[in-house]
Amino acid sequence: MAEQTLANHSDRLNAINIYPVADADTGTNLYLTVRAAAQALANLEPSDVGVTMATAGRAAMEHARGNSGTLLSVSLVAMAEPLAGAQRLSGPLLAAALHRAQLRAWSALSEPMPGTILSVLEAAARGAKAVGAGQNADESNHALAETINGAVDAARAAVVLTESQLEVLTDAHVVDAGGVGLLLILDCLRSVILGEPLQEDLLDGLSGYKVQDPNIALDMPEQEGVEVMCSISLTPLAAAGLRMELDDLGDSVIMSAVSEEADANGSYPWRLHVHVPSSGVALDAIRAVGDPSNVSISALTATSSDDGHDLL
Repeated sequence: MAEQTLANHSDRLNAINIYPVADADTGTNLYLTVRAAAQALANLEPSDVGVTMATAGRAAMEHARGNSGTLLSVSLVAMAEPLAGAQRLSGPLLAAALHRAQLRAWSALSEPMPGTILSVLEAAARGAKAVGAGQNADESNHALAETINGAVDAARAAVVLTESQLEVLTDAHVVDAGGVGLLLILDCLRSVILGEPLQEDLLDGLSGYKVQDPNIALDMPEQEGVEVMCSISLTPLAAAGLRMELDDLGDSVIMSAVSEEADANGSYPWRLHVHVPSSGVALDAIRAVGDPSNVSISALTATSSDDGHDLL
C-alpha cells in the first residue's frame, strides 16, 4: 500500500522538495526505497513482526535513495529491534518501535535539523507514547488503534509546523516534502491496522500541496555538487573517523549500521550518504578506509534528478 501511495504522490512531493537541496526527487526517492522493501517482503516466508520489519529495513537501506530514503530506511531497521520475536503488533510495541526509530534517525545524521522528516518522526513517536501512557501497557487491538491514531495525528501537526521551522520553507510557503512522505507512510500503516481506507482529508490545507500549486523545486536556483551513496563494512572507530572527514568535505552526512552483527574483524555493514562538491573527494576518503559497494552518484539539481547512476 505504501509503495502505491508514494507512487501516486511522488510528483507533488518532488514539486515541494527544496530542502536540504532543491533537487525535486524526494517523492521518487521515497517511492524507490519503499519499493525495495516491498519486493524483499514479497519473497519472505511467513515470519514474526521483528523479522518482517528487519527484512524490509535492510532491503530499504541497501537500495535507499536520497536523504529521505536513507532516513526512512534507518528508521525501519531501528523499528525492527523492539519488535524482535513479536508474533503481533501491539500499542506498546509500536510506541517503542517509533521511539527507537526517531533516536536512530536523529543520530544517523551529522547535522539533524528541525522542520524535516526527523521532526515528523519524533512527533509520531511522542504521539504514540502519549496515548500509551494512559493505556497501562494494554496490548489489545483497540489500544493499538488508538496508538497509531495518536502517531498519525501528531505527525500531521508536525508536518504543518515544518513550514515555520525552516526559513527556506517559510519563504517558499511549502511544508517539508520528506515529512509529508513519512505522514503518508504512517497513514498506510494506520489503514492496515484499522482496516479502513486512507484518510482522504489527511493532506488538506498543507502549504504547496494542492495539485494546482506551482512546482517550487524547479524554480529554485540550480544546485552545485553531487550526492554520493554507498555501502561499506567498517569498525565503529573507522566509521566515526570517516564521518568526521565527510563532515569536513561536504554536508547532509548520514551514516548508519545496516545490522548489529559484526564480522570476524569487528566490522559492521554501513550505509553512507553525503553531498559533496565532487564525487572524487568523497570516494577518495571512503576508499581510504574500506571497499565501498552499491555506489551511486547523482547531480544535485532538479533538472538532473534522474541522471544519477550506479557504480557497482
